This record gives sequence, C-alpha cells and structure tokens, in this order.
Amino acid sequence: MFLTNDFNLNAETVARLYKYRWRIELFFKWIKQHLAIKAFWGRSENAVKTQICVALCVYLLVAILKKRMRIERSSYEILQILSVSLFDKMPVPTLISDCRFPKMETDGQKQAQLWDY
Repeated sequence: MFLTNDFNLNAETVARLYKYRWRIELFFKWIKQHLAIKAFWGRSENAVKTQICVALCVYLLVAILKKRMRIERSSYEILQILSVSLFDKMPVPTLISDCRFPKMETDGQKQAQLWDY
C-alpha cells in the first residue's frame, strides 16, 4: 500500500514513482559508501553535479589504475597514498608499492585486560 496526497494520480503511477525514488535513494547510498562525499561544498544544482562528477571520475581512475597495474591494495589505501603525495615526482607504481602503513592497534589491544585466561 502506498500513500499519496495527490488524488489525481492512479495507484500504478504512485507505485512507479516510489520505485523511481527508491532507485535514487540507492544511488545516493552508493555515493556515500564509495565516493566518500561527506558534505557538498556548494548548494546550487551545478555545484552538486560537479562535485559528484569529479568524485566519480576519481573513483573510476583509481579503479582503472588498480585493474591495469594489478594492485592488491584497497581503493581507500590508494586514495590515501595519492592524497599525501600529490607533489612527489615518483612513478605511481613505485609510490604505491613502497608505501607502508603503520600497523594500527585494534580496539582489543587498547582495552584493559579484566580476566586472565
């Protein structure tokens, strides 16, 4: 059952509109998960479209780079490496293969030991 306040539309049209809206919601969910857009820098339609387009281009370039160079790192790691080395004159394959991330402590290592096993 779908609810609407537009009584001029028939039930099939209302259901189709909900279906299209759901596609839009899934698209924005994908954007939030994969493109790391936390907030939009502009409020105009053009600013939002431009930011999404740039984020998609970066995502696709990293995906192409990963596939062609057979990189085992995650896209997130590649983006982190590239973001801190924008002005390095090192070739990208060397940059990505030589970069070492420090080992992070897990939450379990930060917790006090309450019981000895």
